[in-house]
Amino acid sequence: MRARAWIAAAGVAMMAAGAAGGAGAGALAERFDSIDGGTLALSDYAGRPVLVVNTASLCGFTPQFDGLQALYDTYRAQGLVVLAVPSDDFRQELASADAVKEFCAANFDLDLPMTGITRVTGPAAHPFFARVKAETGFEPAWNFNKILLDGDGRVVATWGSMVAPQSAPISRAIEALLN
Repeated sequence: MRARAWIAAAGVAMMAAGAAGGAGAGALAERFDSIDGGTLALSDYAGRPVLVVNTASLCGFTPQFDGLQALYDTYRAQGLVVLAVPSDDFRQELASADAVKEFCAANFDLDLPMTGITRVTGPAAHPFFARVKAETGFEPAWNFNKILLDGDGRVVATWGSMVAPQSAPISRAIEALLN
């Protein structure tokens, strides 16, 4: 129970820290290894809002994949990109990108873009997450933390694990960027 209270408090604190920040367009320069091979360049999504979510297959929040896919399905035609970033930083990810891809296909039928397994915290964090932390103070405290970028690559808002993908705060923030 204490862990749940801590996670909830961390989610609220991170949302405030992220909203007060504003990582600039430099975030659009970042590239990720794609789970399908090749790379995913954030610059390919310039002009579109991007919801970046660090994920894990064996986490209690893993059912949020359904909400992430539903959010993507709802707003994709209007330009939203939902980018899943599998990470084992909290020791809840499968051993390989192939295993993650198979797990997500079998259990969630995802078609949103997904990176390979990526570090999201600490000194070895991917440059995108290091940049977001340096510029906004936000660093994922657990799996399924969410970072919303505007079309220029600036951080608009962040949310912790406890905030569901289809929640009103996330939907409102996305809709504001799409209008």
